[in-house]
Amino acid sequence: MLAAAGLRPRKRFGQHFLIDGNLMRRLVESAELSPDNMVLEVGPGTGGLTDLLVRRAGRVVCVEIDRDLVALLDERFRDAENVTLIQGDILQSKHLIMPEVAEEIRKYSGPGQGCAKLAANLPYQLATPLVMNLLVDFPQVRRLCFTVQAEVGERIMAEPNCKAYGPLSIIAQTLCTIETVARIGPQSFWPRPEVNSVMLRMDVLPSPFADHPDVTRFAALVRGAFEHRRKTLRSALAYVLDEPALGRVCGACDVSRRPEQLSIQEWVSLFRAGA
Repeated sequence: MLAAAGLRPRKRFGQHFLIDGNLMRRLVESAELSPDNMVLEVGPGTGGLTDLLVRRAGRVVCVEIDRDLVALLDERFRDAENVTLIQGDILQSKHLIMPEVAEEIRKYSGPGQGCAKLAANLPYQLATPLVMNLLVDFPQVRRLCFTVQAEVGERIMAEPNCKAYGPLSIIAQTLCTIETVARIGPQSFWPRPEVNSVMLRMDVLPSPFADHPDVTRFAALVRGAFEHRRKTLRSALAYVLDEPALGRVCGACDVSRRPEQLSIQEWVSLFRAGA
């Protein structure tokens, strides 16, 4: 398909197209789509996965940075009434999703109106900030199913007291149950990457926080502490909490430890103590 259009994969966009049809079907099945779902696909490429999503979801929003691929996709899905193609970088900045996509997601705001889901073969370089942004800023997104490089998968599922454990681990595990759907070798992609990949399913849990703004504040607290992960909690949190809040935290938690030593539940308790 690329050859017919005079195109080739672009390294600067991190393009490694998933070419294993069985894995595509497994990804779609794990998303458990229905007509009342909007599904977000980031990096649709030539549309192989998109073709499966269109048959299951009420609406498919595809975000592709490559203008040439958008033209190809537009031709392929011109008769599909439930497909919206958006050209551009889904990340307006590291912590902000592009407004056009944010508007599409926020249309699906409650049980009576369905929900939004992510189903995608994610470009490697944007996986971490995208997953973080969807979890922190969009309660409409109730399930995330995606392929990602194995290293990022390890960070999402990491346990305390290891190098991989950090803000992504804590925020993802606080808000979701996480399952490894498949482990994927380089042969399942074209061109072949130099790393292994995993397919993950993340189901958003009932929130442990009083309201959604607390999720944003929790994420800011964790990110701020890990910017100084070599310091003790007392020293790291001094950069992100005022003195009264820091005093409450010091009275409720052992702040002589480092950020990576706290369990998920301890992070939630620390946040509540400082709130």
